[in-house]
Amino acid sequence: MPGLCRDCLTLLKNERRCTGCGSPRVKSHPELLDLTIAHMDCDAFYASVEKRDNPELADKPVIIGGGKRGVVSTACYVARIRGVRSAMPMFKALQLCPDAVVIKPRMSVYAQVSRDIRAMMDELTPVVEPLSLDEAFMDLSGTQRLHGAPPAAMLARLVKRMKDELGVTGSIGLSHNKFLAKVASDLDKPRGFSVIGKAETAEFLNDKPVRLIWGIGPAAQESLDRAGIRTFNDLLRWDQEALTARFGSMGYRLWHLARGQDKRRVSTHEPMKSISNETTFFEDTANIDVLDGHLWRMALKVSDRAKAKDLAGRVVTLKLKKANHKILTRRVSLRDATQIADRIYRTARGLFDQVGDQGPYRLLGCGLSDLCPADLADISGDLLDPGAVRRSRAERATDEIRQRFGADAIVKGRALR
Repeated sequence: MPGLCRDCLTLLKNERRCTGCGSPRVKSHPELLDLTIAHMDCDAFYASVEKRDNPELADKPVIIGGGKRGVVSTACYVARIRGVRSAMPMFKALQLCPDAVVIKPRMSVYAQVSRDIRAMMDELTPVVEPLSLDEAFMDLSGTQRLHGAPPAAMLARLVKRMKDELGVTGSIGLSHNKFLAKVASDLDKPRGFSVIGKAETAEFLNDKPVRLIWGIGPAAQESLDRAGIRTFNDLLRWDQEALTARFGSMGYRLWHLARGQDKRRVSTHEPMKSISNETTFFEDTANIDVLDGHLWRMALKVSDRAKAKDLAGRVVTLKLKKANHKILTRRVSLRDATQIADRIYRTARGLFDQVGDQGPYRLLGCGLSDLCPADLADISGDLLDPGAVRRSRAERATDEIRQRFGADAIVKGRALR
């Protein structure tokens, strides 16, 4: 049975303790030296950086997030033991952990640490697919010849360097495809190193809950529950046609994942899928003027990001969270793609009017998806709105002024609400 010491990186065989340094941190697996697809996930990334920069926080529960009406961005493992989780409302987190140290996010600091980690990954392989600041897929096929060591050893070296040079820790998942690598990275956090081999895939998935699948949120889980699907074994009882008929493209994907199959490649140029902006209010509000002002500012931010990336989108989405935390989502497909703030706003406002008076609301969001290159945007115009072309030209002129004299050079009245 091949093994690897995660402390001194010695390759071993049939050893429970490292014969080189004596460490018990030995990872053994029959396919350890053959697997090449990995997922690295930092452990409580934001909180780890804060504890690194302030050693007095080392043993304290730390929560990264906004004010009392905000949500938890990250909680350290001390706080997680108390039940605190990411995306949890801050007031609930503080009920569970009243002695927590709450810190506002320092995104510029986290981004720099992320860049440093990415540089380390790039030294291992040119095929890195980042998912966020603190996690990424890597394909280490063919790198053994380059580094003179198997992928598993290079991954252990990566997380050791992260700890020694940057003061943050990460967990590794190693497998034969992206789906299982991501599942593996979450099995033994923090500082985990988990392997799922080809030979054990079916047995491993067997009775696991389908919520292990990345992207299965509460709404999808509810749909699967109604169909009697709670585990991978439940999925195996459905044929591909039935799953696809019931769940569309998600059903096709579920059929393959139930068998541990994932043909997606690790891509260094994963296309952006959506652009969005949302805010959680300090106090719940049903004031239409206030909500309308926020909606315009969000549409403007989404538009600015789309223009900066030379993208446009065909689908506008509105997101609302009520005082009871129920989420309302509405979306509409446009005749052609847009990146114009005025059109995004007017479409989102139309969706808001369809929802009706269901407030007060604690969160409002606006997004653009089904993205395409900007040269395909706003081609046909809006036959039902003759003034759309004139407003689009005015917005382009406004953009030039804002670019030259600053974002606040011209402000619409509705933005002041």
